[in-house]
Amino acid sequence: MAIIVDRDTRLVVQGLTGSEGRFHGLRNRNYETNVVAGVTPGKGGQNVEGIPVFNTVADSVTETGANTTLIFVPARFATDAIYEAVDAGLGTVICITEHIPAHIGPNCPGVLSPGKANVGIIPAEIFTEGSIGLVSRSGTLTYQIGHELTQLGLGNSTIVGIGGDPVVGSSFIDVLERFESDPETELIVLVGEIGGDEEEKAARFVQEQVTKPVLAYIAGFSAPPGKTMGHAGAIISGSAGTAQAKKEALEAVDIEVGTTPTEVAQLVADRFGART
Repeated sequence: MAIIVDRDTRLVVQGLTGSEGRFHGLRNRNYETNVVAGVTPGKGGQNVEGIPVFNTVADSVTETGANTTLIFVPARFATDAIYEAVDAGLGTVICITEHIPAHIGPNCPGVLSPGKANVGIIPAEIFTEGSIGLVSRSGTLTYQIGHELTQLGLGNSTIVGIGGDPVVGSSFIDVLERFESDPETELIVLVGEIGGDEEEKAARFVQEQVTKPVLAYIAGFSAPPGKTMGHAGAIISGSAGTAQAKKEALEAVDIEVGTTPTEVAQLVADRFGART
């Protein structure tokens, strides 16, 4: 099985008629994700290359049995879009929209279960099916590590981008708990960043609740204290939130931390007995 998205996913794309929603919605469908509907208020009755468009999420659920949504609406409408999806009974809401106010959050690159479903903007072609679960705050680093693993002949069960903002929809702990319960996931890679204390919380959770091996990478070792580095969540003050502090917290519970994405991939390969 996969976590979050799989072959049973029935996807509605909120904002399918917009340029980004159309591009990625069709791209996800081309990956054989079951995209059953789009939603754009006032454009109900239209279609995008055969995908029916509805005025409301509730209508799309009633007519198509959608169970997952992908949000590409402009930032000023995204909060309402999230609430509308939840009110319609959708259990999985994946929001790609950027520039949502930080106190509301969140945004992410999406979720990919190789060979089963791709929901979001993750470049699925660089990943292969396998037994490595990957959860990350950074989209770009997710792609790089996925590519490195593929080059080593290793694949992923599910890749989850949780985003790097201070308010997230799903935390490291939420995803780690699912990977721990997933029989197809043998090993977990956690990709963190400077700022906040999510990695430290994850370390405590791994120590208490996770039996599977966990490896990690932390971005931002060269970031100076007191600076905001890209993501709204990446703010460090003194020693709190630094890459070194996170590395030490993870290593204290026997989570090996690679110094580069390439090294992390090699550490994973070593665990699987694969050598370059």
